[in-house]
Amino acid sequence: MAQRIELWPVERLVPFENNARVHSAEQLAQIQASIEQFGFTSPLLVDGESGILAGHGRLAAARALGMAEVPVVVLDHLSPEQRRAYVIADNKLAENAGWDLSKLDAELRGLMAADFDLSSMGFSDDELRRLEDGLELGQFEQLSQGYERAEPEQQPGLGMMPGAGEDDGPEDATAESGAVEERHVFSCNLLWDDREVVLAAVRLAKEKHGLEGTPEALVQVCREWMDGCGV
Repeated sequence: MAQRIELWPVERLVPFENNARVHSAEQLAQIQASIEQFGFTSPLLVDGESGILAGHGRLAAARALGMAEVPVVVLDHLSPEQRRAYVIADNKLAENAGWDLSKLDAELRGLMAADFDLSSMGFSDDELRRLEDGLELGQFEQLSQGYERAEPEQQPGLGMMPGAGEDDGPEDATAESGAVEERHVFSCNLLWDDREVVLAAVRLAKEKHGLEGTPEALVQVCREWMDGCGV
């Protein structure tokens, strides 16, 4: 078990030649921005022979930033097979985590309100643009498909004709009142260009009608389109 953090020259570190994890130029730029914002907070994990087990992206970012040394934790207790497996496991285990989107959205909005630079947190330009447009993160990615039909609670005088007997069931009452609420939940797996069209329409509706919420703006867009079609 590792006992301490050490500082090693970047030239001493040897990337794992069969590392299956790839880093795009955009992600390396995000890692660099994170290091500049927060410092080098996550040491590289290395074996007893200077081989990297975790932190290939951080090393590349450190080199791009001109860092001479980086912190490392030496894991010299692993067998050769365990080292190979850990290179994969370190990345895969991180992928298996998820987000509480409502909490994430609230936190990011709070940071935006404080003028914090969100580009150092690993989110893409498109994700940040959608957040600035007032859309919840994951609104377009989190697919909910199907159809819901919500039956309103029966209240005295709602959908019940005076003198109606006990044999008159909820279906008759609802049909009489027309009070059934239909909620259509649709897939929003939009193409990038289509998403920009939706976002532009939402922005215009908010500006034109002084709306704050995205759902209200979407409803207004649909209402205006229907009015234009004479529906």
